[in-house]
Amino acid sequence: MPKVKVDGVELEVPAGATVLQACELAGKEIPRFCYHERLSIAGNCRMCLVEVKPGPPKPQASCALPATEGQEIRTDSEMVKKAREGVMEFLLINHPLDCPICDQGGECDLQDQSVAYGRGASRYHEHKRAVTEKYMGPLIKTTMTRCIHCTRCVRFSEEVAGVDEIGALYRGETMQISTYLEKAAAHELSANVIDLCPVGALTSAPYAFEARPWELKKTLSIDVSDAVGSNIRLDSRGREVMRALPRVNDDVNEEWLSDRARYVVDGLTRRRLDKPWLRRDGKLVAATWAEAFEAVAKINPGSSVAVVAGDLVDCETMFAAKKLAGALGSTLLEGRQTGLAYDTSNLAAVNFNSTLAGIEEADAILIVGSMVRDEAPLLNTRIRKAVKKGAKVFIVGPQWDPTYAATFIGDDLAVMGNLPASVSEAFGAAQKPAIILGGAALGKGALGAGLAFAEKFNLVREGWNGFNVVHMAAARMGGLMLGYAQKGGLADLVAAAPKMVISLGADEVDFAKFAGSMIVHIGHHGDKAAHAADVILPAAAFSEKDGTYVNTEGRVQYAEQAVFAPGDARQDWTILRAMADALGVSVGFDSFEQLRAAMIAEVPALGTEGLADYGAVPAAPAGAKAEGVIAGYPIKDRYLTNAIARSSPTLQRCSAELLHGESFAEAAE
Repeated sequence: MPKVKVDGVELEVPAGATVLQACELAGKEIPRFCYHERLSIAGNCRMCLVEVKPGPPKPQASCALPATEGQEIRTDSEMVKKAREGVMEFLLINHPLDCPICDQGGECDLQDQSVAYGRGASRYHEHKRAVTEKYMGPLIKTTMTRCIHCTRCVRFSEEVAGVDEIGALYRGETMQISTYLEKAAAHELSANVIDLCPVGALTSAPYAFEARPWELKKTLSIDVSDAVGSNIRLDSRGREVMRALPRVNDDVNEEWLSDRARYVVDGLTRRRLDKPWLRRDGKLVAATWAEAFEAVAKINPGSSVAVVAGDLVDCETMFAAKKLAGALGSTLLEGRQTGLAYDTSNLAAVNFNSTLAGIEEADAILIVGSMVRDEAPLLNTRIRKAVKKGAKVFIVGPQWDPTYAATFIGDDLAVMGNLPASVSEAFGAAQKPAIILGGAALGKGALGAGLAFAEKFNLVREGWNGFNVVHMAAARMGGLMLGYAQKGGLADLVAAAPKMVISLGADEVDFAKFAGSMIVHIGHHGDKAAHAADVILPAAAFSEKDGTYVNTEGRVQYAEQAVFAPGDARQDWTILRAMADALGVSVGFDSFEQLRAAMIAEVPALGTEGLADYGAVPAAPAGAKAEGVIAGYPIKDRYLTNAIARSSPTLQRCSAELLHGESFAEAAE
């Protein structure tokens, strides 16, 4: 490890570190615009200049200069100060004086660094360059006159998202950043360039002119739009969530966020259920809470009760419903609302055991029945990293467009029992082989065949577990830990013909199968389940309650309440507690703290944030094999996957424009 001196302080830095990283290890702040820890080095903004000896007597860009033994680095000399002032002066030559009307105001790198490192006045009075606006789709608002050509957006699109959609046109002063042929950026991670842009050139179109950052309350939360469990921050004002931003968590989402997760919050205030409803003479009519509970009590279901958990619910809600069903004498609980019925006797067999960060180390990956880009966009970026390191990827299922080199080996699951020679060779030679089973594979009963594949190629070995299942619902793993799984899946509940079915936001269920049951829907949006329900009890969305979520790798995470539920809506656990009183049973808790304590006592893993231990992957069942053609993937529209997303005007427009080719006229047209 080389030793360097930074402003007179000697320290050791890791081999291969840059001068900029050495300065940061020494606690020095180095200004930068183009440099980003997760992107390649461009070295084109020149803001990170420092003085280095031995070397030429001039400032050098610290982001692109390797730290070597014996270097003396100065970050505070007069030469460095003057050089940074000069660079900032050049950057501001063409930058418009837009701060009062710019959405980046208050969280702008250019503002902060011009105050800290710039001159107090400008010497330029010439006309500023103007650049025509570019259209980058419904999510990204462009004001390209502000662009300082840091190329972060270009490098993110190419290196992380793997989609060559943004690039630079022309040279010198006429250089412009644009999507090719000025089409919309249509990939599933496009809005991350908004966070990356250090100036106000790329801002959020739906959030434009809505709020200033200092007006907003910031709450730590978890994304529920898929099973990755991305760490997010909800920014709210009053009773409205204004935006969702990613939080840094290297184990889960790094610092990226899918477009669906970012803009699903636009649906939180629309199509909301804010009062109880009862079905009378075939029509839903507004009611009071007392009338709603009276209607529930009249059913007098006894033990003939079933609970179906939706994709967005937290563990506390599912546990409260489980306690209610148990007090009534029922064990009919199911969370796989689309009808999947795979074996859940050992949760290690339905977990993403490699972990999201660990899959980057795999050197051979077989993806079976999963369109990863739609089902778990941030898992797809991890697989792309593995491919960059030399991993070979093979896919069983209908063709889709991965952002990395991959070989499709057919859509018939029978291929798993008769693998092409190239696949067998790759897995035979692999040090860290992995398989990823998706929803389409589980639906075809391929779990046993996946376990047999894991045994054949020794996917579970010392220091490595390559057997993975990727789920699509934020509530799935938590529900399985709480017992929300019947042996025959949803079909068991249908066969039992319960008097009462409690829907916990289960908007993907075909409730026509429960024609003889009274359906009590505890949910937050007027979506599919609300249309079928006999009693609607308005509940809180994920942003309106504290809750525990478990992602597809078994990571237990906690989300905090950001705002209050609208109207007469209440938090789910309080509704279930009141239902227990109406039905004359005791559930054993009267507060959220008591509920959590009871849940943790029953399932201790839900009480500690981190990876749950599910034990060893089980042996494959005797004679396990997969057969049948995978005709398609579960997600038909990547933007409209749940009730909140279907209520979001932003995601509705993304679906219409980016997936279905509809055109939207601008105001002037």
